[in-house]
Amino acid sequence: MRLFKRILIVGVGLIGGSLGLGIKKYKLAKEVWGISRKYTTLKEALKLRAIDRGFKVLSLIKDDIDLVILATPVRTIEKLSPLIKKYIPQDCIVMDVGSTKKEVVDCLDRIFTNYIGAHPLAGLEKSGVRYAQADLFKGSICILTPTSKTSRSVLNRIKEFWKNLNAEVILMSPSLHDRILSFTSHLPHLISFCLLNSIPKSYLKISGPGLKDTLRIAFSSAEIWEQIFTSNSKNLISALKVFKDNLSYLEKALIDKDKKIILKFLKKANKKRFL
Repeated sequence: MRLFKRILIVGVGLIGGSLGLGIKKYKLAKEVWGISRKYTTLKEALKLRAIDRGFKVLSLIKDDIDLVILATPVRTIEKLSPLIKKYIPQDCIVMDVGSTKKEVVDCLDRIFTNYIGAHPLAGLEKSGVRYAQADLFKGSICILTPTSKTSRSVLNRIKEFWKNLNAEVILMSPSLHDRILSFTSHLPHLISFCLLNSIPKSYLKISGPGLKDTLRIAFSSAEIWEQIFTSNSKNLISALKVFKDNLSYLEKALIDKDKKIILKFLKKANKKRFL
């Protein structure tokens, strides 16, 4: 089902590359173009057929584009947006897929006429277009963060876009998104990084699959996660306080060797389930 004529993906990494492959697999656009600062990335994306044409320079984009997808780290999204506006039609739809929303949405909503924020809750601990998958978003949730400026037609087209990639679409405000994700995504990554830094390197070889499962996300891109942590620092600090309170509670029970408190604490966690 073709929804767009030509889509430009800025940042052809894991997410951008997977979007390109998905768009082409489900025939959501006639053409997919890509922008990357690295020629090697563009070459790989072209080889994988994630994009039809690749560019390193924004000024080379001269043809009509009806959807721009910003798939770079959050600071780069904010930095590039004023430049991108110079080279795209005024009525072009612009969507970012960054992992934090409030700062990005506040910035881009002022720059573009037809903008909407999105966050697909999908990915891998690996980065780079070489790991891109056409069905990366299948069965995942994609959060859209429309504002008072978002037109009904833009919202409906973008909802249809994600549904065609087999993602479940949820709408919420940018602020609520950042508050929820600080607990469900950003805090788990922070804890995983801290845990790995807490374990002596020589001990790691003496471990089972449980540790590997727990630490898997600690091998995510440090550069990307530094930007996510700092752009949502207020919410993340609040989430971290809740975690530290729980940690202190369990620590005291361990010091007191209070088996009943420890068991009750663990069983409380056991009862929680992903819906």
